[in-house]
Amino acid sequence: MAKTHMEVVAEEQTRQETLRLARLIEAHVTRDGTAETAIQGLYFNRYSRTEPSDYMYTMQWPTVGIAAQGTKIIKIGKQTSEYSGSRILVAPVAVPISMQTIQASSSEPFLGVGVYLDPHKIAALIPKIYPNGLPKTGKRSASYVLEGEPALIGAVARLVACLDEPGDNGLLASLAADEIFVRLLRSPIGVYVAETVLAGSNVQRVAKAIDWLRSHFAESLTIAELAAMVHLSESSFREYFKSVTSMSPLQYQKALRLQEARRLMLSGGRDITTACRLVGYISDSQFSRDYSRFFGNPPSRDIAKWKSGLIS
Repeated sequence: MAKTHMEVVAEEQTRQETLRLARLIEAHVTRDGTAETAIQGLYFNRYSRTEPSDYMYTMQWPTVGIAAQGTKIIKIGKQTSEYSGSRILVAPVAVPISMQTIQASSSEPFLGVGVYLDPHKIAALIPKIYPNGLPKTGKRSASYVLEGEPALIGAVARLVACLDEPGDNGLLASLAADEIFVRLLRSPIGVYVAETVLAGSNVQRVAKAIDWLRSHFAESLTIAELAAMVHLSESSFREYFKSVTSMSPLQYQKALRLQEARRLMLSGGRDITTACRLVGYISDSQFSRDYSRFFGNPPSRDIAKWKSGLIS
């Protein structure tokens, strides 16, 4: 079916806004990796080579992100998404993810930008966007991928452009961030973002449990105790937790522990046993089995590969 004139115009607007955003990112980041910026909550990603067989494992904080150039594969639990071509990735809650760059080069690196979701700003905007209350939601997901929306991409580009004028980092950056959150809340997945910060909602209770797990991942707490902490029955807590994160509470805690152990060994210089204990494991053998299943290699081999630079 032939595209309408409006569809053609919208696609061209998206393409132009994405090109503009890529050039803005490129002007501010020259090294591979994640780079924080002078604007609170704004960061960039740059990768100049592909990862044909290895995944990067990290924690995805509540974020709206845009792939302005290049392609990544994002895995959250059993959910896999392609992140490219001005696609917008939205993660309403913090989730462990794995990423693989499949399209990038030194001449055309992967360029991405992320804006952390501000729960206080979003909560203040909800009554204005949803004056009659939140509509009923459908099936939830740990993350959502939107096709490029020129208005939202343009709002992110305006926020990035504030870096070019030091005086804009204050008021104008705050206004640009507000526009991003307004456009996000008005998008097809806006209600899923809103319910994570709406006081008293079941999803917001799960979000509180996630915050607790992030801060106390080395501690032991039963699912029943965690559910009681956020005033949900154990069965409801399990159901909502999985709908929000695509994994069970125990799987989530295990992913947090293993990723922190890897960080301790890579950047903290801790040995395997020390890292194992610091993240809450009692058994070295159980830690090694879980680590191998999660990262694909036992701890000693995985860390040796990373330190030798065989994988990025």
